[in-house]
Amino acid sequence: MKIVLENKGIKTDTFYIPPFVLYEGEVVVLFLYNGKHFYDTEMYLKDIFCGNIKHENVTLHKEMTFVDFFRESNFRDLFFPSTINRYLKSQADLTNPFLVKLFEDKYVTRKTRMNKLGGTQRKLLNLYVTLSKTKDIVFDVAGLDPQGAVLTFKMVEETVKDGGSAILFDGFDDMKQHASKYIELEWNEDYAPPARREFKF
Repeated sequence: MKIVLENKGIKTDTFYIPPFVLYEGEVVVLFLYNGKHFYDTEMYLKDIFCGNIKHENVTLHKEMTFVDFFRESNFRDLFFPSTINRYLKSQADLTNPFLVKLFEDKYVTRKTRMNKLGGTQRKLLNLYVTLSKTKDIVFDVAGLDPQGAVLTFKMVEETVKDGGSAILFDGFDDMKQHASKYIELEWNEDYAPPARREFKF
């Protein structure tokens, strides 16, 4: 198997990410705990794993892309809301057959307004758009209910089997039972970690 990313350990003032290697065909789950620290930690690690900032202990062998959440200004959302078709034309490779999956939901059409999509649908839309252009991704399941989180994880897991790879940032440890490679953030001794919260399936 080809190596996509090598991490020899990432240490900051508050936490440590243990070493791991991401291979083609794998999804690595990074459990970051839930709490106010999550977003900043996720963005810091995303920038490292996507090559936006260099880290001496991380080597990238393939370019990775972060699956961002769809955002639109309040003005545009109110007066000129985007439709799925308009969004896809501006963001996606429309020739990629992967986008067909988006319309398997009978409630989603090309004319559906983006502001009418639920959280899971928006997350899946951005996944489909990103995966239509690359199969090496960094993503999260923030804002999704447990069922939506597992659905998203399973979809990515199935997709990357064919030569792709993925890193999931997770705030809850419910993906532990589904992951083939599970890495847990370690808190520094002088830092008080947030309380752990779990979802049970």
